Amino acid sequence: MTRTAPAVAFAVVGNPDNRRISLFQEAVRAAGLPAARVVPWLDVLEGRAVFRAGESVRIDSPGEDPEVERLLRGVSDATRVEGTGRWYRRFTRVLDSVGASVRAAGGSLLSDPGDLAVLFDKRLCHGRLAAAGVPVPASPTSGPDAVRIPVRGWEEVRAVLGRPGLRRAFVKLAHGSSASGVLAVETGAGGRIRATTSVERAASGALHNSLRIRRYEDERVIGAIVDALAPDGLHIERWLPKASQQGRSADLRVVVVGGRASHAVVRTARGPLTNLHLGGERGDLAAAATAVTAAGRHWERDVLAVCERAAAAFPRTLCVGVDLLPATGWRSFAVGEVNAFGDLLPRLTGLPGSPAEGQDTYAAQVAAVRQDHHAHTPARP
Repeated sequence: MTRTAPAVAFAVVGNPDNRRISLFQEAVRAAGLPAARVVPWLDVLEGRAVFRAGESVRIDSPGEDPEVERLLRGVSDATRVEGTGRWYRRFTRVLDSVGASVRAAGGSLLSDPGDLAVLFDKRLCHGRLAAAGVPVPASPTSGPDAVRIPVRGWEEVRAVLGRPGLRRAFVKLAHGSSASGVLAVETGAGGRIRATTSVERAASGALHNSLRIRRYEDERVIGAIVDALAPDGLHIERWLPKASQQGRSADLRVVVVGGRASHAVVRTARGPLTNLHLGGERGDLAAAATAVTAAGRHWERDVLAVCERAAAAFPRTLCVGVDLLPATGWRSFAVGEVNAFGDLLPRLTGLPGSPAEGQDTYAAQVAAVRQDHHAHTPARP
């Protein structure tokens, strides 16, 4: 008896100039497979997309094409922050359509539409993680202990910030990504307040994403920003004091492929936002692992296993990126977010001893799909 694995056919729903798409295509070619076919988001939105039998379809970010942004969010300027509520409603409808089309064609999905709908609502994601027993920051807007209050604007947010343990909190767009619309808010004695954010507020009041971190200390300005964001939905969670590395706050992005933690990177910054595109820097992963051990914790059981438990809450999605928040002293860990498109970590190879050792995040995904196809290939006499 011999077993032969068929060539795996891939399609990617995304924009051809997206760097993730290019890296995924390189991984497919390096595996000796036919090139991945790109199905542009614009074709999907306008009903021209066609899926084929046997394809494994990977859904990628729609937010790089200005025309796609206009169709999803209703704004012509792709730098605008507002419109994420509309974006989410349209995005999830399209995901359902893509899923039905792929399945009708006899294909398989690497990103499940139902999982993506939860991953792109921070309130739902936080609640699912909490229900699964994954440690998450306390939140008054999500999870089993949430107080069901409407968050219509700054007045309600200000009241939340007066609660015990929430004098420092993150205020996030429910459907945001890449730190868009995130405010790290600190309150102090005498009514003092400060918000750290990448949001730039124009003189007209319009909000724009910026690559420069700003700090606002005028409550009228902070309130105006929150009031503009609130109609799209807000998620609030406690700001946990983070561990540090070389005097900078630190957290981890851990990629989980096929249920296994495959890649990890330390992200450091001088402020609370560690996103690499906002000036965060890659830290020393070996030093982080040493600090975990020195704190009496175990790297695999207390760090990687938490990320795998978070990914297990989304069992129909091949790959997620988990943002893990180490507490001061590297003694405990909580999951800040789980990202549907969290695998853009160029030049990063897999963790030693993992199935992805020596592979980048995209090669690891291709290998996982090939292995799954091989396992389901009927034996031939």
